[in-house]
Amino acid sequence: MSHEVDWDALRGAAVGVMRRAYAPYSRFPVGAAALVDDGRVVLGCNVENAGYGVTLCAECGMVSDLVAGGGGRLVAVVCVGGQEQLLMPCGRCRQLIWEHGGAACLLQTPEGVLAMDEVLPQAFGAEDLDV
Repeated sequence: MSHEVDWDALRGAAVGVMRRAYAPYSRFPVGAAALVDDGRVVLGCNVENAGYGVTLCAECGMVSDLVAGGGGRLVAVVCVGGQEQLLMPCGRCRQLIWEHGGAACLLQTPEGVLAMDEVLPQAFGAEDLDV
């Protein structure tokens, strides 16, 4: 199924949720928005904690919104920081996006739109498990 991605609207949604982030320690708010294969947009923002190891990243919140809303597959993802700049998700979050979007999921990066198989080449996924 082909999806037309309105990158401006998706980035606007990421900026909106970034403004609701809870980042009193790093002062680095992050917002993430994704288009789902059923047309929904799911959102997440970082939620920090005084015990730094329990901080929740924006991408985790976004995937939680995906699952809580009934699941589906991520089609396109945008992550932004406090200056509304595009951010590249960390390796952990790239793996999370891969799990819920796969190789063809698109990511708007500071260097342009890339498919996840370009962002995370030779990714480890469910097909690598004996289940």
